[in-house]
Amino acid sequence: MPIAIKMPALSPTMEEGTLAKWLVKAGDKVASGDILAEIETDKATMEFEAVDEGTVVSIDIAAGTEGVKVGTVIATIAGEDEDAAAPAPAPVAAAPAAKVVEVPAAPAPVVAAPAPVAAPIAAAAPSGDRVVASPLAKRIAAGKGIDLASVKGSGPNGRIVKADLDAVSATSAPAPVAVAAPVAAVAPVAAAQAPAPAPVAAAVPDFGIPYEATKLNNVRKTIARRLTEAKQTIPHIYLTVDVQLDALLKLRGQLNKALEAQGVKLSVNDLLIKALAKALVQVPNCNVSFAGDELRTFSRVDISVAVAAPSGLITPIIKDAGAKSVSAIATEMKTLAGKAREGKLQPQEYQGGTASLSNLGMFGIKQFDAVINPPQAMILAVGTGEQRPYVVDGALAVATVMSVTGSFDHRAIDGADGAALMQAFKGLVENPLGLVA
Repeated sequence: MPIAIKMPALSPTMEEGTLAKWLVKAGDKVASGDILAEIETDKATMEFEAVDEGTVVSIDIAAGTEGVKVGTVIATIAGEDEDAAAPAPAPVAAAPAAKVVEVPAAPAPVVAAPAPVAAPIAAAAPSGDRVVASPLAKRIAAGKGIDLASVKGSGPNGRIVKADLDAVSATSAPAPVAVAAPVAAVAPVAAAQAPAPAPVAAAVPDFGIPYEATKLNNVRKTIARRLTEAKQTIPHIYLTVDVQLDALLKLRGQLNKALEAQGVKLSVNDLLIKALAKALVQVPNCNVSFAGDELRTFSRVDISVAVAAPSGLITPIIKDAGAKSVSAIATEMKTLAGKAREGKLQPQEYQGGTASLSNLGMFGIKQFDAVINPPQAMILAVGTGEQRPYVVDGALAVATVMSVTGSFDHRAIDGADGAALMQAFKGLVENPLGLVA
């Protein structure tokens, strides 16, 4: 019996994905463990492996198709002892009819929908050649794409005012519903998806400025949604300290000499990850998460580290960073960063974490405030290390100093606890032997 290959749920939050690329074609023989396709989730592009042996009978969802729901049949495989050619017509007729054919049907109602809107507006048009409208009405019409020549004004001498445009908006609103109703019976998936892009196009006028539009990938959509949620729902407080780096830089040089034979090279960021982890162990009141009617205090420190990937920002996790050596953190971070940039991270490598670290020092950024990564309750934003006048042992000197800002969820972390964490972090960086003890 032919085996239906369905769109998998590659992460707990995944409801749909983009079938980025097929690595097999109809007629190919596959074995268990062979890579069938690359699927773009809400976090990364992941490889999808075959779990059965057989021959690919049909590819039911084309490469590049977006919004494929989890559980949708994307391909069909015939078992080893089955005739690969014979079963082909059945799955091709069944699966595409339900999924592939109905999705392309969406453009038809989208194009047709404006027609009923235009008709009633045009019917009210006999108001003369010259259009008289208030400046506010003109701005509203430009933003909503309304033709003022088709609107009848209720102001003095037929002048079009804001109320007239509100009336047009109100009367035109039901039109798409009337068109969408029969479509839903034929293509419920297409009907549900079709209205979404329309308001975006109408709400963001380009004012005639030339531009190039790039469609958002799933990762960028997730970033936009989560950061908007974070800033709207989490009361952020920000605490900044200046940290002297000279002792840390000296220790890093000594450790890199000692680790050279092992092929390990520590970065400043590796040492800062360790410092944040140890600081959270010292101040457990900041290693927490706000969860509605409860506060979760974690017994392990997992540090999410921001990495800039081509598809967008992603945060691979150094698990139990407080208990790992700096050389182990450096080796693991190098591997995770490489996978992040290639879009090959597995869900368990980027989902979770108890706190985050974001470092823009390599770009010369002196100081910044990072957005908390929910459901975590804090993130550390690291600026560049630079030569500054600094008081050393009671005297003014020149030292390598960086500014570090902690963003804290004030629902879960009090200002005093946040300050204690920043103080602990500063102490560990300025007296770095504690990082290797």
